Amino acid sequence: MARWQIMLSEFDIVYVSQKAIKGSAIAEFLASRALEDYELLNFDFPNKELMCVAATEDYPWKLNFDGASNAVGNGIGAVLVSPNGDYYTFTCKVDFDCTNNMAEYEACIMALRVAIERRIRTLEVYGDSALVIYQLKGEWETRDPKLINYRKVVLGLLEEFDDITFNYIPRDENQMANALATLASMIKVNKEDEMRPIQMSIFEAPAHCCNIEEEEKDDNPWFQDILRYVRDRKYPEQVTENDKRTLRRLACNYILDGDILYKRREGQVLLRCVDAVEARLILEEVHEGVCGTHANGLY
Repeated sequence: MARWQIMLSEFDIVYVSQKAIKGSAIAEFLASRALEDYELLNFDFPNKELMCVAATEDYPWKLNFDGASNAVGNGIGAVLVSPNGDYYTFTCKVDFDCTNNMAEYEACIMALRVAIERRIRTLEVYGDSALVIYQLKGEWETRDPKLINYRKVVLGLLEEFDDITFNYIPRDENQMANALATLASMIKVNKEDEMRPIQMSIFEAPAHCCNIEEEEKDDNPWFQDILRYVRDRKYPEQVTENDKRTLRRLACNYILDGDILYKRREGQVLLRCVDAVEARLILEEVHEGVCGTHANGLY
């Protein structure tokens, strides 16, 4: 505090005690709910003379491959992971008779050719087939005549890399490549058609949540059905018996006080239900309104 006082002494600053503001209760509540792993920002730049920062370590690309051979068909799949953590998936249906080990080699060759096309020079290859991995590492002999030519093709492709390693991983750690290979083996695709690579996203919340823009256009808030049931004991139109049971179960945790609906939480804490417009106004008031910076002056 003394250091800050000396640094700010050159400015003409007048400190005034903050008056009691009702809205500060919200800031007090948010301050008490701070994250445990929150780290303060450090604005001090250690090396002011430093003009640029260059990477000191070249992180390699990672490649997972897998093959699937079953009664339905044969398929291969591979996942290429960039140093930044981006995933590139590749899958192909094998339209000829082959064993499971042949499918593993086919997947490895397809994945290596994709890496060569992307001009990748350093690569870490992972597979769940101990036979293929240890044969490519030279620790096991290749005696099966069907696999000898496959190994020669792979060794020829290795010349395109500056550094490449093969690693064995359990099947449960190779789930994405396994799923791609299984999908390719079971699905029926016409030879004239081409199926684009699969894009996978992660949804962390239901689709109906956090949809503020659509809710603002709608006159009814998200809790309209619960409010109608708690107030009038009426159900929405054209609902099934299962929906009615779900609505009754949800309504047990809500209390109506006049025209305001509250949700009861643990410890009998009541949370007020607000629509999207009111929620936006509350957030603006907390961050930009009467709460201000919520900081005390020097004494």
